[in-house]
Amino acid sequence: MLWIYFSLAAAFAMFAYGAYKALLVFPPIYSPENPVMEELYRNVFFHVPVNASGFLGFTITLFASILYLKTRDMKYDLIAAKSAKVGVFFITFTLLTGMAWAKPAWGTYWNWDPRETTALIMWFVYLGYLALREAIGEERARARASAILGIFGYTSGIFTLLSTRIFPSLHPPTFGLRLEPEMGMTLGLMITGAVIVFLNLVYLEMRLERVKRGLAGGR
Repeated sequence: MLWIYFSLAAAFAMFAYGAYKALLVFPPIYSPENPVMEELYRNVFFHVPVNASGFLGFTITLFASILYLKTRDMKYDLIAAKSAKVGVFFITFTLLTGMAWAKPAWGTYWNWDPRETTALIMWFVYLGYLALREAIGEERARARASAILGIFGYTSGIFTLLSTRIFPSLHPPTFGLRLEPEMGMTLGLMITGAVIVFLNLVYLEMRLERVKRGLAGGR
């Protein structure tokens, strides 16, 4: 378990260093047509890492669900469930940091922009996934039903990613972000730190679940 402490310490250092650079070192960007963006762009260094980690969680859920239906191995059901749970946690922060962006940029915390709306739908889909797991008591039936939802629910994530290309949107294009090299490296560092935290949380959730099942089986 010592490696967990080292990896989390490394992730914290990455994120702290990145936050320091993003908030205190990098200069404002030149944007005379939209002056608010000159400082607001710093939000990207927090919004993008949590968003990337949340999508990673849902992607793991997708593949683990496929593997469960193929093999009926319950370890894949556990991976899918915990990845979705931690993914929802990160997407919650994605929505919050997005709202922090929207207020100064667009004048309101929420304006039903296509990206905001599809991200909210995706969030509800995976909350529904977690609720479904709580609603079904029989283990195999729960695993099968949640695997099906974990596969088809991923379409909400794809729709979210493509929303700025499908509909007119105030949100910057998903793959259209351009940063100076040093800024890009800092953003990459912060994404790496967020992913390390995500993977550790999934691992700890799985260990806790196995301990709970072991205690229940020993009674």
